[in-house]
Amino acid sequence: MISIELVDLRMYAFHGIFEGEEKVGNPYIINLSVKYDERDNDFENINDTINYENLHHIVKHWMDVPTGLLEKICGNIVRHIKHDYPFVKEIDLSIQKLQPPLQNFEGNVGVTMNRKFNE
Repeated sequence: MISIELVDLRMYAFHGIFEGEEKVGNPYIINLSVKYDERDNDFENINDTINYENLHHIVKHWMDVPTGLLEKICGNIVRHIKHDYPFVKEIDLSIQKLQPPLQNFEGNVGVTMNRKFNE
């Protein structure tokens, strides 16, 4: 099994359900792991693997779409990756909001999604 990973991506986006989040925005950290079987592959060119530049583009695209819940963003990213790479066996995705607008709260909040595909 091969895992292509994007680690500690930092993005600024406008997600949330609290008033003003869609205007002020928030910094996020995203971690993504996409796993697939190597299938007797010699890995001679980019078509023999999953292009991490394309994965970054997918994540950025959905982070640029203001959305209320992080769960929905995760689901959109996972579906997009599976559509582009149908041979994927597992996707782990974590999105952390670094400055949540919560009173008397210090720390991050976030969502982690794990999807396994049996095809």
